[in-house]
Formats: sequence, structure tokens, C-alpha cells
Amino acid sequence: MKKSIYILNGPNLNRLGTREPSIYGRTTLAEVEASCREVASGHSIVFRQSNREYEIIEWVHEAIDDGSGIIINPAAFTFTSMAIMDALKMFPGPIIELHISNIHQREPIYHKSYVSPVATAVVAGLGTNGYPIAVRAMLTMAGMPPAEV
Repeated sequence: MKKSIYILNGPNLNRLGTREPSIYGRTTLAEVEASCREVASGHSIVFRQSNREYEIIEWVHEAIDDGSGIIINPAAFTFTSMAIMDALKMFPGPIIELHISNIHQREPIYHKSYVSPVATAVVAGLGTNGYPIAVRAMLTMAGMPPAEV
């Protein structure tokens, strides 16, 4: 049995659709999840969001045992969490760091990611459309190519 793709979302992403729509758009996290599941077309997806750092770390630990890949939008934890970085370093499969906005076009505080050095790839600046793109890429990276559309 193939292992799951873990899609982990950090703080404030539960407010997608209403939080700073000029930056993050009007798509909700529920809509993002639905698009990810559609692209995965039958492959197992574990989709989670938390405002708590320790919970994200626990999910990374779970993925070490049960996941074939991690797509993570750590949100603000990108720039502050060495603990999430250390957990991700233990994951043996591919990791995609994902950001809705282009963090490199934003204020300097958003330019230093603790996740990028341990990520296999980075998706940034594609809006919520970055999620299904990341899922397609992850399925290929994890040896589970998506069905032809």
C-alpha cells in the first residue's frame, strides 16, 4: 500500500478567503483541500492545518512513519521555527515548501526561510493554485504519478 502525501498548513491559514485577500486571495482552505484531493485522484492525502507549532511537528513525525512526501506551508513558522526545520530534517522523502505569496517580493522579514534548506523544492507566488501544482509534482517525486486528465 502506498503511503500518504501529507499537506501541512501553519498558522492563520484557516482564515484563507478572508485574511488579507489582496495577498492571499479569496479561496478558502476547504477549497484548497478539495483541489488537492481532486488532483491526487485517489491517492491518499492527509490535509491538516494548525496554529500550534508542536502540532505541526507531531504531524511531521507521523509522516516519517506513514508518509511518502510532505507539502508544507509553514506560514509564519517558516521564519521562526528551527523546531519544524529539525523535524523535517528527519523525513526521508521529498519535501515541498509552499507559499501562496512570493515571499521574496515581500518585506525583508519574509526572506529568510528555515524550511528552504531542508526542502527538496519550493513553490511560491502562485497563489492557492500552487497547491495542486505541488500535489502533481509531489506525486511524481514520490513515485505515484497522477492519473492523466
